[in-house]
Amino acid sequence: MTAARRPVIGISSYPRTGTPPGFAVPCGYVDAVRLAGGTPIGLPPGDPNPAHYLDLLDGLILTGGGDLDPQTYGGQPHETLYSVSKERDTFELALVRAVLERQDRPILCICRGMQVLNVACGGDLHTHIPDSVENAIYHRRERLCPSEHRATVEPASRLATILGTTDCIVRSWHHQAVRELGRSLRPVAWSEDGVIEAIEHASHAWCFAVQWHPELQLDDPTQQRLFSELVAHSANGRAPAQPR
Repeated sequence: MTAARRPVIGISSYPRTGTPPGFAVPCGYVDAVRLAGGTPIGLPPGDPNPAHYLDLLDGLILTGGGDLDPQTYGGQPHETLYSVSKERDTFELALVRAVLERQDRPILCICRGMQVLNVACGGDLHTHIPDSVENAIYHRRERLCPSEHRATVEPASRLATILGTTDCIVRSWHHQAVRELGRSLRPVAWSEDGVIEAIEHASHAWCFAVQWHPELQLDDPTQQRLFSELVAHSANGRAPAQPR
């Protein structure tokens, strides 16, 4: 008997870097998809027609990484911006917009990925959280050092159903965040300083975004459920989780 095909999950890669230049996908995303029973495939930026990937994939993860160019959301340059890549911005914004036209392609957006989703839907960002959020907590200890903090999840949200909790400790690694929400997006989790930590798409069958990094907490069953549900929906197109 032929074994069932494992769902293929596309994972957006980081931009070109190094000598010679190469594309990279952090191991946490790959490990998370494999643990959930999926087959991970890297998606390097630069393809002029990202939508064609959707016929090859069963689901997608939009990863973290460097900052979006503030020109993509009407923001201003800032000295703290890093790893800005026009090639990656163009690719991922087009990819997200294509996914939102496909109800049969679930997508999980993580950290930068959540910001890309918001900008793709017409929203904007806090360019640097400490400049615009009063009494901000540490969302990263320093540029390459994540921070752990509490996130409170809306009890009636689909995300709470997936996580199985409304209160969790998350690992963050960012200095930007959603400011004005994009079209059809609703906030469903917050940190103690009021920064939006998760959003859901109101009309897409399975589109969730978290500002934290669940792939850095694979020993936490709550966080692994995000990847397990993504792979499950990629495999069989079950109806999305319903509010409790």
